[in-house]
Amino acid sequence: MTRMSKALLLFLLATIPTSSSASVAPATKRPNFLFLVSEDNSIHYLRLYGAQNGTTPTIDGLARHGLVFNHAFSCSPVCSVARSTLATGIFAPRGGFQYHRKIKPATLPRGFLPWSGTLKQAGYYTTNRRKTDYNFQFSIKRLWNASSGKASWRNRPTKQTPFFHMQSFGQSHESSLHFPKSQLKTPTTVSPKKITLAPYHPDTETFRYTHARYLDRMGVIDQQVKRVLGQLTADGLLEDTFVFYFGDHGGGLPRSKGYAYESGLHVPLVVRIPANFSHLVDQKPGSRLNGFVSFVDFGPTVLHLAGVAIDKRLDGRPFLGPSVPAGDLAARDEAFGYADRFDEKYDHVRTLRKGRFAYVRNYQGFYPDGLQNNYRYRMLAFQEWRALNKADRLTPAQRHFFLPRPAEQLFDVKADPHQITDLAAKSEHRETLLDLRGRLRKQVRKINDLSLYPESHQVSHMLDAPISFGQTHHDEIGELHRIADLPLAPLETALVGLKGHLKSKNPWHRYWACQSASLVGHPARSLSTAIGSCLADPHPMVRLRAAETLAILGITKPDPMPHLYAVLNSVPSEAEALLVLNTLVFLQDHRGLTVAQDQLRPRYPGGQVARRLDYFKTLDVK
Repeated sequence: MTRMSKALLLFLLATIPTSSSASVAPATKRPNFLFLVSEDNSIHYLRLYGAQNGTTPTIDGLARHGLVFNHAFSCSPVCSVARSTLATGIFAPRGGFQYHRKIKPATLPRGFLPWSGTLKQAGYYTTNRRKTDYNFQFSIKRLWNASSGKASWRNRPTKQTPFFHMQSFGQSHESSLHFPKSQLKTPTTVSPKKITLAPYHPDTETFRYTHARYLDRMGVIDQQVKRVLGQLTADGLLEDTFVFYFGDHGGGLPRSKGYAYESGLHVPLVVRIPANFSHLVDQKPGSRLNGFVSFVDFGPTVLHLAGVAIDKRLDGRPFLGPSVPAGDLAARDEAFGYADRFDEKYDHVRTLRKGRFAYVRNYQGFYPDGLQNNYRYRMLAFQEWRALNKADRLTPAQRHFFLPRPAEQLFDVKADPHQITDLAAKSEHRETLLDLRGRLRKQVRKINDLSLYPESHQVSHMLDAPISFGQTHHDEIGELHRIADLPLAPLETALVGLKGHLKSKNPWHRYWACQSASLVGHPARSLSTAIGSCLADPHPMVRLRAAETLAILGITKPDPMPHLYAVLNSVPSEAEALLVLNTLVFLQDHRGLTVAQDQLRPRYPGGQVARRLDYFKTLDVK
C-alpha cells in the first residue's frame, strides 16, 4: 500500500459521520492549525522569494521543514475583501463583499458558516488574535471560541482539544509607512542605497527610504513569528500543528496594496508540515511547489486535513491532504483576482493569472491607478510620485500609474515580473490573449459577478441575499457582461451595439452602454446624441454615467458638470453620492475640469463621502 493510499484510508476512517452537525473525525488525535498572517505583504519583500534585501530567518526555517508555495494569491489586493474571501472560501464578487470599507454588510446564505465556525462545530477550539474586518454579517461566537488581543490556544478546555488559531501581525501594515519628512534620516537596518526599486517607482531618496523602512518592518514580523512558534514549541505542540505563514495581500509600497497587479495579489505562503501528521501530505518538507493556490482554497484545505466535511458552496478546493496527490496540485495553474472600491476610490478590475501570463480586465480603465485616495496619499512616497508626474519628471514606466488604462492588458510575468510591458496588442500573443479573455469571461459569468451592477444597487437590492440574487439574475448579468465587453469587439460592432443598448428599456443596459462608450474613447463621439439623451434618464446612475462619458469624450455641449451636481445633490444614499464624487475627483484631477465646490451639497455627507469632500477642501486651501 502506497503512502497516499494509506493516508486516504486513514482519512476515510476519520470522516465517518457522527451525530454532530458537521462530519468530523472520531475522538482520535487530530492535527492543530496555526495561521500566522503578516499584513500588507507580497512576495517582493522576502529573500525566500528572491528579494535581495531583508532577512526573515524564522520564516526561512519554516520553509526548511515545510512547503514553499511559489504561486499563492490573495484574490483581492486589500484587507477586508481578502479576509472575507479567506474566511468564507467564497469569491467576494459572488458573495457581495467585494468593496473595502463596507457600506452595508452582506448576508451569507441560510445555513452557511465561515469555515472557522465549521471547525468549531466539529470540536475544534477556534481562536483569532484578533483582526476580523469582514464585509459580511457574522457572529463572533459562531466563528470563534475567542477573538481578542489575548486569544490563545492555551485557553482550550483540555490539552487534547484540537485547535485552530489565527494571529495577524500589523507591524508591516501600510500605516507604518505614514511617517513625516522629519524621519527620512532615521537610520534603517537595511541601507536605502542597497535597495532595488521596482521599475515603476521613481529613484528618489523618499522611495529608497520607504522601501528600506518596510524591509525593517518585515524583520519585526519575523521576530513575532518566532515568538509564537516558541510558545507552540514550549507547549509540545509543534509537531502536531500545521503552521501556515502568509501575507494577507500585497505590500505596503505604492502600486501594490489596493491594485490588482502581482504586487497586490501575489503573497508568500509557507506551510510547515508537522512530523506527526506528515502522512497526510504527499509532498516532502523542504519542497517548493509551483501549483497555484488562492485564498478560497485555504479553508477547504484545513477542513480536509482535519477530516471535516467541506460545504459544497465554497468556491475553493483543498491543495493538501489525503486524495490530493502532488501531481494534482502541480497541474493547477490559474488564479482569479478582483479589485473594486478601496475606501472612497472606485475601480472595477478582474484578473486571471494562468501560468506565466497575467490577464487584466479594466472595466473602468478610464480611471488611472493614481486616482486620489486619501489614505493612500498620506504616504510621502505617494505624494512625491504625483508631484513628479505633474512636473513631467517620470519615465514612461513610472508615468503609467497616472494614465488611463486599456480595457484589457496582458503581461508575461515570468519575463516581466513588475508588469510593465503590455502584450495585448502584440500579434504573436493574440492566441494567448483570446484564451485568457475567454477564461476570465467564463469565470465572471460562472460566479454571477455582482459588480456588473453599481454598488448603490447592491446596497439597496442585493446584500440581504447576494448569492441568491446572482443566481436569479444570472441571465441579466450575462447580458450586462456582454455590453461591458463591447469595447473589446471590432470598432464598428462595438458602436452599433452601444447605440442599440443606449436605447434599451433596461436601465443597466443604458448604464453599461455609457460606461463602455467611455472605454471606446474618441470614436464613441459619434454616439453623443444618444449619450446626451441619457442625461434625462429616470435613473440617477445612468445620468451619472452619461455625464461622465460626455466629459471623457470632450463633449461640452451640453455641459456635463451641472448634471453631475444635480445627481450628487439629489440622491439619498452614501453609495450613490460616493460614485458621483469619484467621477468629480477624476474629472478635476485627470481631465482638467473645474469642480465648483459650492455646488457640492450631498444629502448624505458622512461616511466615505466625507473623505471626498475633505479632499476638495484641501484643494481649495492650496
